[in-house]
Amino acid sequence: MTETSTVLRTGRKFDQVLKGAREVFMADGFEGASVDDIAKAANVSKATLYSYFPDKRLLFREVVQTECGRMSEQILSMVDETQPAREVLTVAAQQLAAFLISRFAQQIFRICVAERDRFPELGRAFYEAGPRNGCKQLMDYLEKAIAKGELQIDDVELAAEQFSELCKAKLWMEVAFGVRTSVEQAEIDVVAHSAVDMFMARYGV
Repeated sequence: MTETSTVLRTGRKFDQVLKGAREVFMADGFEGASVDDIAKAANVSKATLYSYFPDKRLLFREVVQTECGRMSEQILSMVDETQPAREVLTVAAQQLAAFLISRFAQQIFRICVAERDRFPELGRAFYEAGPRNGCKQLMDYLEKAIAKGELQIDDVELAAEQFSELCKAKLWMEVAFGVRTSVEQAEIDVVAHSAVDMFMARYGV
């Protein structure tokens, strides 16, 4: 099947398939994840799995989009845009920094990099659902903060990208290269607060 095949998102076993696929992709990567193992983990038949996802790439993309969407909704639910920009950005930074070093984000990143040449659409799917979507949402907020006179930014897209990179300081690199296997919440908070401090020092009014 081609990447343009449609995905059936209805039916009582859809969530089971996604959950099973998530477990197998996380454990075995993309290439190592077999349809048999995914069907077994989801407790469905191969026929049922194929009725939802005729192509493994579609299934991977759906897992990524679902998880990134859940993360985005979580951040938005915790943000109160009536609060000062520093407080809003601190909440966003804490959540983003934690997600970037989460087991899911790290494993999906590794899969996308490992399969970049053979399956470039995997990386594009993660980029669009994760980093790019997050950047767009942050840009929307920054525009509002600018309109309220809290921030002064000429290039909003660049500023949003810079904010995301600040949230990766120190911890992301250590986790990505296996230097660290666990991170305390207090360490995440330090990175998040420092990111906001630097961002506000540059763009705050």
